[in-house]
Amino acid sequence: MDDREPSVVSDAPLPAHPVAGVLPLPDNALMRTAVDALLRRLAQGLRPRTEESVETLLRYTRGELPEAWGYDEIADLVAEETAGHVGAFLDLLEHGFDATDAVAPPESLELARRFARSGVPISTLLRGYRLGHVALLQLIQAEVLTLTDDPELVNAAALRLMEAGFGYVDRSSAHVVAAYQEERDRRLQRRLLLANEAGRRIGTTLDIDRTVQELTDVGTDDFADLVTVDLLASALDDEDAAPTSTPPPLRRVARRSVPDDDATELPVRTGRTHSYPADSEPARVLATGAPVLRRAGAPDAAGDASGGPSGDGVRSALLLPLVARGETLGLVQFFRTGSSASFEEDDLLLAQEIAARAAVSIDNARRYTHERSTALALQHSLLPRHAVDQSAAVTASRYLPSGTRAGVGGDWYDVIPLSGARVALVVGDVVGRGVRAAATMGRLRMAVRAFADIDLMPDELLTHLDDVVIRLQHEEGQEAGETSATCLYAVYDPVSRVCSLASAGHVLPAVATPPDGSGDTPGSRSVEFPEMPIGPPLGLGGLPFETAQFELAEGSLLALFTDGLIQSRTRDVDAARGVLRDVLAQGSGSPDEVCDRVIAALVPERAVDDIALLVARTKPLDPGHVATLDLPSDPAAVAGARRFASDTLTAWGLDALAFTTELIVSELVTNAIRYGRSPIQLRMIRQSTLTCEVSDSNSTAPHLRRARTYDEGGRGLLLVAQLAERWGTRHHREGKVIWAEQALRADDLLALSAI
Repeated sequence: MDDREPSVVSDAPLPAHPVAGVLPLPDNALMRTAVDALLRRLAQGLRPRTEESVETLLRYTRGELPEAWGYDEIADLVAEETAGHVGAFLDLLEHGFDATDAVAPPESLELARRFARSGVPISTLLRGYRLGHVALLQLIQAEVLTLTDDPELVNAAALRLMEAGFGYVDRSSAHVVAAYQEERDRRLQRRLLLANEAGRRIGTTLDIDRTVQELTDVGTDDFADLVTVDLLASALDDEDAAPTSTPPPLRRVARRSVPDDDATELPVRTGRTHSYPADSEPARVLATGAPVLRRAGAPDAAGDASGGPSGDGVRSALLLPLVARGETLGLVQFFRTGSSASFEEDDLLLAQEIAARAAVSIDNARRYTHERSTALALQHSLLPRHAVDQSAAVTASRYLPSGTRAGVGGDWYDVIPLSGARVALVVGDVVGRGVRAAATMGRLRMAVRAFADIDLMPDELLTHLDDVVIRLQHEEGQEAGETSATCLYAVYDPVSRVCSLASAGHVLPAVATPPDGSGDTPGSRSVEFPEMPIGPPLGLGGLPFETAQFELAEGSLLALFTDGLIQSRTRDVDAARGVLRDVLAQGSGSPDEVCDRVIAALVPERAVDDIALLVARTKPLDPGHVATLDLPSDPAAVAGARRFASDTLTAWGLDALAFTTELIVSELVTNAIRYGRSPIQLRMIRQSTLTCEVSDSNSTAPHLRRARTYDEGGRGLLLVAQLAERWGTRHHREGKVIWAEQALRADDLLALSAI
């Protein structure tokens, strides 16, 4: 067998059938030795031309499998992987290795892992693997013909090449498939873990800024080197507002980079409002809702157009819209920089899952924030804004919305001046959360004020309020849920120092008495929670309420509150009452200071429920500011009542009001003597106003009427209504009181303050 010069590898197409026409060859030792020698010489001859062989194989596989060359990182490694296979197969031929012991080159295993990371199907990997090895066998068989023209030896070498080639392919492909599946499983496991981590860590609160920051934290946790989040300004300002311009304005809500949060300079800073150019990739993502994967060198992958880092350091970027419930909220961008591997298709799928979870959480936070802001604004507009001008008590109040995601409740408080220098103190709580609870609270507060204006007793007022709640239930229907509320209504009379109160399912107040029984003196106070019956919550109907009465010493503290003040996850109600008792017992201080101490001692950083607190320090009326006259049921007593009123005004330095006051007293006393029953009493009260009251034991309420021209009566109350600033009737257990109130002039008030 003569030696022949090896031929240069040709660029001509490789034959389709490398072993066509091969004949069986007798298995004998002489032929095996000849074949081994031939294959050894063939391998030694091809080794110097490995690079040319690799180029031939690459041209062939590129033409047969163009889809695998669409991935830059895969294409870069294919040449090394092909060279590794050529070298390994030539080693097998030259040294006579057993093909079953063949091990795939490291480059081949890395290529399989990159196929897995890029999301390329394993069928594509195996097809490329087979094509490459078939092409290599074709190339080597062509070289056999340059070394010998012995047909038996050619046939024997072809059989040996076929046996070795397919053995090598079977063995090495098993290693490649194992590497692919291992990487795929690892990627799937990582994707699952990161997706679970995103579900666990994103949306822990209903705060938009916190939720967006959680998205950036998860995104930079072994996934991206930099994450930026832009939300549409319209989505932040109004949940139903559509963008008014193109491109729409966005606000950079959060960004985070690793390892140093401030290491990467960005053209758009956090908190800044900006817009992307209309032809930029971010603008198109927002407009179409389609995510984009950009690799290094692609336009808009980095730089000012995306609001990301500038320069050549960006390897790749993922741009994804934040879409929830069919509405686009903004844009999240993931960047890989420096030496990090580029994003692959599998990474895009993972990012889409993270972005989808985050978008729902952001939308929930946005809707909650909008509803909470609306409910808070409504509630604050319905609560008292300024201190009420009244002389019966010094009051201070606090309202604290809950710090939980449950939403704003329907807690309220009120201070209502009443006739006869009295004051009503109210605290209530509507069951439920949100705008509906706040609106119901406003309706009930207005109802309480209307009932208080006609001077109903506390139990009667709550009975009427119960009817209001029942009507609300019927009006709103079952779909709105059950309407219910609790309310505590207290009336303090500074003349008698008696506090009358009734509760409709509401927690009872705390009463702190000064140590000496009067005044605001330092020292430990006695604090009690009055024992009295608590009626049912409002809305049940048909059940009675009871009014309890007790006397309050001068300077007593009365603390009314909703149950949120004493409810806590870390402290039971009895312990909370003990803390409240200790705070109120500390001693002197203004009601404002008392409110602050109570809140500091009882309210955690994030209250679980809304809290309304109303603290009142009682101010008894000076006995010298009250004048009383008992009257017989005799018309002749009217003249005495007028003289008593005139003398009282002279003593008080209010002679300027004598004429109108005598007329008012005359009409009220005459009305009581004519239509009422004994005992009859006239009482005059001097405070910021002058009040004249006439009481009798008849519960029939008078009313205004228009007297006809020739009527001899019927003009008394009409005259009173014209002379007085306010007038009215209030009922009590023994009868009624008709009262009329006159405003004092500024010089009269100055004169009174000098007395």
